[in-house]
Amino acid sequence: MKGKILVEPHVDTIKMPDNLRIGLMVSEHRKKCRNLACNFDYFGFAFGQSPFHVPPPIAQALCENAKKGHYSDAEGIPELREAIAGFNKRHFGLDPDPGRIIVGPGTKDLIHIIFDIVQGGVIIPSPSWIGYSPQVKLLDKHFHTFHLKPEFDYRIQPADLDMFLSGLPGGQHILVLNNPHNPTGIVYTRQELEQIADVCREHDTLVLADEIYALTTYASGNFTSMGLVYPEGTFVTNGLSKDRSSGGYRLGSCILPDNDPGNLRDDFTKVAATVYTNVSTPTQFAAVTAYEPNEEIEEYFMITREIHRIMGEFMSTEFNRINGIKATTPEGGFYFFADFNQLSGDLRRSVVMTSNELMDSLISHPHHIATVTGDACLLEPDDYGARIAFVDYDGKEVFEKFRLNPPKTKDDELEFVKRNAPKMVNGARALREYVDYIKATK
Repeated sequence: MKGKILVEPHVDTIKMPDNLRIGLMVSEHRKKCRNLACNFDYFGFAFGQSPFHVPPPIAQALCENAKKGHYSDAEGIPELREAIAGFNKRHFGLDPDPGRIIVGPGTKDLIHIIFDIVQGGVIIPSPSWIGYSPQVKLLDKHFHTFHLKPEFDYRIQPADLDMFLSGLPGGQHILVLNNPHNPTGIVYTRQELEQIADVCREHDTLVLADEIYALTTYASGNFTSMGLVYPEGTFVTNGLSKDRSSGGYRLGSCILPDNDPGNLRDDFTKVAATVYTNVSTPTQFAAVTAYEPNEEIEEYFMITREIHRIMGEFMSTEFNRINGIKATTPEGGFYFFADFNQLSGDLRRSVVMTSNELMDSLISHPHHIATVTGDACLLEPDDYGARIAFVDYDGKEVFEKFRLNPPKTKDDELEFVKRNAPKMVNGARALREYVDYIKATK
């Protein structure tokens, strides 16, 4: 071999995702500090992983199926696709034929395949989950950033979407719709989705409905799947990682649009078979339990949803009490978005010139506030904003405390957070001190 190994140029546009990079750094620091006398800790608002344990019925099912070492169908075993169809009917009112369901190793891989096989440009609303744009770049494919407005809590406005799509070249496009939304935590109403669907139909635009946080919607009856209102043009993705805290199981599903005559399913399946052969067979059989009716798992949904709500409402309120910061109020998931733009003048005087530099400034000594900002969320360089994950607590311990003695009043909820999530409470205090420091800098 002569010289260095050459890599395709578009790979250089990809970097280690900030949430993983910073999350791993915080985790490594804490591991070291168990044996060393560290004089500080990070306030971990960057890495968004469900803090709870895997529901015991799912873990037990994985143990029972550990010996199933054979290859299985690329699109997923029939038992699992039938269970996923039933789950979607019970929880979301969808009634997909199991033949329209594809199982993949997490929704990330499924989204990657959709971006790969569906013609046309990808439209990504901003602020965005950090994973969409790198996947499109890795495919060397074009995407359009659709900047959302803070005065509407970063909800897609149909008139704005109509104008945006009218300005794009003709032909098919695919809109990414993440609901509940990462990073703002907002949840779309059925009426809002219907209006968005009308615009998409008018402009020959498909929808990738990333509904991975659907069952974390705090008022669960408020969630509507885009698959209900735009079934002919929507890919619905979901999985085990968020509502069942099983991110490491790497199992997700995609419901294909219902007007597919079969060729799309065949194309999806052959790409899946080519790329990953099949999802781990023992995991698939365990996932049948995850999707079938189960009272213990239903109770798990209820408890974890309530804990997320209590933590999110407290932290969002604390951020909004800091002069110069405006935070969204989450309605689902475990994120909200903090707008720092009222502090833009103070930040520039402190030589924090871009949103990317805001992340570096927040995590620097002595503040140690770990967030995700800037390019990772597809923000403009002068748009000072940060995604805040509120999951930095011992999920299993908090789950058991809630189950045995759930808070009954708002005062109880306040005490529940203070007792069980001191790192997050102290993190909000550290942010207040950071803002005071920035304002005092001349």
